[in-house]
Amino acid sequence: MKAVSEVYETDHSYVKKRGKNMTKKEILDAIHGQMIISCQAVEGEPLYVEEKSIMYLMARAAKQAGTPAIRTSSIRDVVAIKEETGLPVIGLVKIQYPGYEGYITPTMKEVDDLAAAGADVVALDCTLRKRGDGTTVNEFIAQIKEKYPDIILMADISNYEEGINAWKCGVDIVGTTMSGYTAYTISGNDEPDYELMERLARDTDIPVIGEGRIHYPDQAVRALQTGVWAIVVGGAITRPLEIALRFQKKIRESR
Repeated sequence: MKAVSEVYETDHSYVKKRGKNMTKKEILDAIHGQMIISCQAVEGEPLYVEEKSIMYLMARAAKQAGTPAIRTSSIRDVVAIKEETGLPVIGLVKIQYPGYEGYITPTMKEVDDLAAAGADVVALDCTLRKRGDGTTVNEFIAQIKEKYPDIILMADISNYEEGINAWKCGVDIVGTTMSGYTAYTISGNDEPDYELMERLARDTDIPVIGEGRIHYPDQAVRALQTGVWAIVVGGAITRPLEIALRFQKKIRESR
């Protein structure tokens, strides 16, 4: 069998026989009130290595720091991180297809690959933007749930309307991941969207995960105080270039 570090997205032959994933209740109980750490590196970033996955090393550190779950992109990273840590993994695939404005798990192919890889939760773009195949996000969610009745879905949304829509479509988790990253939510504000977190936590009856632009520990604390179920922090912990640039920017501004 191939080493997990040598696996590529379209190859399912590597998937190891492993015990069953945690149940939905077990996962939600484990992450409640906690910080999930996102360990991702996409092509063009310093920690992306074409030949092999190294994100399992970041995930190892995240586990040692006490995170109850990992969020990651790409099939090879899902497999490598699950093998390394044994933690539940929120998996996604970032890919840009012609005609699709969203790029997080945009089609059934990516859902199939994540399910085969053993992702405990599948995250997908649930913004109300254009989809290249002509379907609505509501129809896409319904198709996934019909094909995978037991799948745990995390809806990555950018505003209140999208969060409510995803909740009504029957997703299991809503994340504020895309706030500030769609054309209609870009504001120039580099703060987390606390208001969106609070409103969705108040107005839905499923777990809301606060995610996006959480750069500092005090912001993580404040995000949890909005009433969300859990938070995700990524770049502030696992993207060294982003961290270094933030330091450099502050130094330049002080001169």
